[in-house]
Amino acid sequence: MAGPSQHAASPVVTSGGSGSYVNSLDYLLQEKRMLVEKFSVSQQVIPQVHPGEAVFLPTCHPQPHVLDCSQLKPCSYLEGLFLSSPPAQQLSFLRRGLLSNLYLHRPDCPVPLLQWLFQLLTWPPETSSEAFGLLWDLSTDRLFHPPGEEDTHMWCPTLQEIMEVFQSLGAQSPALYPAGPHPHGGRVLKSKVSLSWDEQQTAPQEMALDVSLSYICKFLTLCALAQPVAYTDDSLLGLMELLCQAGLDVGLRLLPKTDLQQLLLLLLENVQEWPRKLRQLCCALSSVSDHHHNLLALVQLFPDLTARSRQLRSQLSLVVIAQMLGQQETFPLWQEKTQLSSLSQLLSLMRPSSLRQYLSASSGTSPPCQEQQPRAGAELDHKACYLCHSLLTLAGVVVSAQDITPDQWGELQLLGVQLDRHISTHIRESPQAMHRTKLKDLATQTYIRWQELLAHCQPQAQYFCPWEDI
Repeated sequence: MAGPSQHAASPVVTSGGSGSYVNSLDYLLQEKRMLVEKFSVSQQVIPQVHPGEAVFLPTCHPQPHVLDCSQLKPCSYLEGLFLSSPPAQQLSFLRRGLLSNLYLHRPDCPVPLLQWLFQLLTWPPETSSEAFGLLWDLSTDRLFHPPGEEDTHMWCPTLQEIMEVFQSLGAQSPALYPAGPHPHGGRVLKSKVSLSWDEQQTAPQEMALDVSLSYICKFLTLCALAQPVAYTDDSLLGLMELLCQAGLDVGLRLLPKTDLQQLLLLLLENVQEWPRKLRQLCCALSSVSDHHHNLLALVQLFPDLTARSRQLRSQLSLVVIAQMLGQQETFPLWQEKTQLSSLSQLLSLMRPSSLRQYLSASSGTSPPCQEQQPRAGAELDHKACYLCHSLLTLAGVVVSAQDITPDQWGELQLLGVQLDRHISTHIRESPQAMHRTKLKDLATQTYIRWQELLAHCQPQAQYFCPWEDI
C-alpha cells in the first residue's frame, strides 16, 4: 500500500541552496499535513450532557416584592410597627427572627404574609433562606392545629402565583406562560428597594437560582402532601410542564435535581383522572423542547419509582421517538399493548443512513459546494449518530418500563433482531469518527440488556405428556 509520502509531490531541487531548503521544507510540511489528516481523531463526540434551554435570563436586581398590608389589622404594637415599616425594615424584621414571635402558633396567620414570604424565595440566599424557614414553620404549624378549630387548611400558592415567582427568577420563555406574561399584582412595586442586590449576591447566580428553585420545590412538595386536592388536574399538568421547562435550564444542567424529581412524582400521584390525562401530559411535555437530547433529559426527570412514573416514561419516550422521526400519526402510540410492536417498526427508521437522509431533507439548505462536501458530510454523520444515540436510549426506556410477560416474548425478540439488523450492523467505526464507537457501544449494551430480559421471560416449552389424555 502506498504511503502518504508517495502521493506527495517530490521536492524540487534548484541551483540555489536557500531555494532547495525552502522546497524541502514545503515538502516536509505537506507530508506531515497528510499524515495528520490520515491519523487524526475527530473532535466531534456525542455529549453526555444535554444542551439545555435558555429559560432563566440573568437579572441584575431582585424583583421588589412588598407586603400588601391593606387588609391587615395589627394585634400588637410590634406587629403594627412591622406593618407600617418600609420594605427594607420589614426585611430586617425577617432576618432578626421577629416575625416568628409575631405569627408562629397563631391560628389566623395572614395569607398576604405567606404570599410575601413565598415571593421572597426568589431573592438571594441570605434572604430566601430566612423566608423559607419561616414559611415552612408557619405552614407546618398550621397542620397541627386542633381539629376543632375552623379553617385549618394550609395555604398553597395558585398556579398564577407560581408563574409570577418563576418570572421573578428571570424566566422569559414563552413556554412558561401559555397565555402570555402575567402582570404582577399589587404586591409587586416598580420602585427600587433600598436593600441593593449587590450586597446580597455573594454566590454565583447559577447557585442562587438553584437554591431558590430548591426552596420552591420543597414548599410545593409540602403543599402536594398536605393538600392533595389543592390543584385541579389541568393545574397539575400546567405545573409539571412549568417545572420540566425550568429543569432544562442551561445553567442547571450539571446540578442535582432531587427536590424537583420528588415533587414531580407527587404531582403525578395527585392527578385524579390519570389514565385520561396521560395523553395530554405527554403532548405538552414533548413540546417543551425541539432538541432530542433535551427531551431525553426531560424523560429522566421522572424517576422510575412508581407505576405512574414508569407509565409516563414509557409513553413519553415513545411519543418523542415518533416525533423526532416525523411518525406521530403513523403508529398507534397510545395503545399500551402495542407499544413494543410500534417501537419495533420505529427501530427500522433509526438506521444512521436513514437518519442522515431525513436530516438532510428536513434541513432545507442547499447542497454544499465541492470543497465543503467532506466537512458537511462529517457534520451530518455526527448529527445522525447523535440523534440515533438519543432515540436508542429512549427505546431502552420504553422497554425497561414494560412488565414483560411470556406473551410478549416474541415482540421483544423481534426488537433485538431489528436492533441488530438496522443499527448495529450499519455502524462502521473509525478513528476519525469516535461518535460511531459510542453509538455502537450503546447498541451493544442495549442488545445485551434485551437478551437478558428474553432469558427471564422466556415461555416454558410445552413437553409431550403421554398420560395427559388417559
